[in-house]
Amino acid sequence: MTGSTPQRDLDRPHDLVGIGIGPFNLSLAALAHGVPGGLAATFYEQNPAFHWHPGLLIEGATLQVPFLADLVTLADPASPWSFLNYLRTRERLFPFYFAEKFHIQRAEYDAYCRWVSSRLPGLHFGHQVDSVRWNPERTLFEVDFTQLDAAGEAEALGRAYTRNVVLGVGTEPYVPEPLKPLAVAPNVPVIHSAEYLDHRERLLAAEHVTVIGSGQSGAEIFLDLLRARPAGAERIHWLARTEAFAPMEYSKLGLEHFTPDYTRYFHSLPESARNELVPRQWQLHKGIDADTIAAIHEELYRRTLHGGWPDAVLTPGVQVRTAGRVATTKVELHLEHVQEGSRSRLTTDAVVLATGYKERPLGRMLAGLDPYTRHDSAGRPRIDGEFRLVLDESVTGSVYVQNAEKHTHGVGAPDLGLAAWRSATILNSLTGKEPYPLPRRTAFTSFGLERREAPCIPAQGQALTPLTQS
Repeated sequence: MTGSTPQRDLDRPHDLVGIGIGPFNLSLAALAHGVPGGLAATFYEQNPAFHWHPGLLIEGATLQVPFLADLVTLADPASPWSFLNYLRTRERLFPFYFAEKFHIQRAEYDAYCRWVSSRLPGLHFGHQVDSVRWNPERTLFEVDFTQLDAAGEAEALGRAYTRNVVLGVGTEPYVPEPLKPLAVAPNVPVIHSAEYLDHRERLLAAEHVTVIGSGQSGAEIFLDLLRARPAGAERIHWLARTEAFAPMEYSKLGLEHFTPDYTRYFHSLPESARNELVPRQWQLHKGIDADTIAAIHEELYRRTLHGGWPDAVLTPGVQVRTAGRVATTKVELHLEHVQEGSRSRLTTDAVVLATGYKERPLGRMLAGLDPYTRHDSAGRPRIDGEFRLVLDESVTGSVYVQNAEKHTHGVGAPDLGLAAWRSATILNSLTGKEPYPLPRRTAFTSFGLERREAPCIPAQGQALTPLTQS
């Protein structure tokens, strides 16, 4: 949904304003639509339409979570916004049944989300949120936004009032410091994997390509480039800081780190313990799918059948110390092998940075809330067990966060499999009721000596006055 919002609807306070419309806030919007009695919720997104990592929708690439990790199913299997209902409306349910695909392609997940976003009311694309403030006189949050035209230019200013806010602005590409000057320089062939498909033809035409990063994106891009380049003249380097091109932890008990049980356990730990845990758990979410590793090995092996080895170099344990341009078209990487302590130079025609993402900074947008926000010892916002920023007691409304709480809730924060559960938790908290009953236990593993089950929602919570949805 796009277009302007009538001023009379902006002046009427909402129950909830969502900032950002990625998968997580889209999940929340879908479940909010089904809250009994209605919920006055509206969501703003600066982009003109929903798109999920369009630069990484490589042909054949699949999600790393099952299709049940859609926007709603793990909280409300009967929701009209489920992936299975999407297939039903497209008359594709029987083909999907016979395909026996537990993990769907990324492009299909993107299409499903775009189907939801095009039909769900209360979504406003082309609206850039500029600031959020607490108005103590009205006991409401003020959300200032700029409405954008088709070219992304400012068209009109607006303000919405709301009792609660949820931040779902997502992450942004992470570029290592030594490569930042090259990544932002015009006409330099150093791109982040988020833009891979936009530059794929240029990369295929390059004489030599270097991929940096040992996660799933790096593996998929390396495999795609390898398959498209002629045998014996592949000319690809794949470098990574990790000690190995390691598989993602995908054992049944290992996956229980992505359950609500583990999320509650992690949140209960001291801050120092949480800080130590997250870096050590990289293989839970930054490893490579075993099937992708097998496909890479199979493709490399196939190219040895007639003698010789493919011109592809795969080297883990390497970090980029510095980088610069050579002549006008090439890039020189100064490398260091961590274990050997050795150093070398690599000249390449193009670099793909599969270096992941980082949480998007919220300082400018939330500057108006800074006097009310409580922080931990590292200056990060404190977030309670129901995904709310810990604010001064004088603020009677709540600010919820989605995928900005890894430091308080663990590695499951960016995982699609927890999206519906987190959205339901937020809605249960916001309404003071239990529109979405959630399981008390979700894992066989007891992560601590004391089991932490889901809190019971009081039978009589604080009722919200139903409002007309914009």
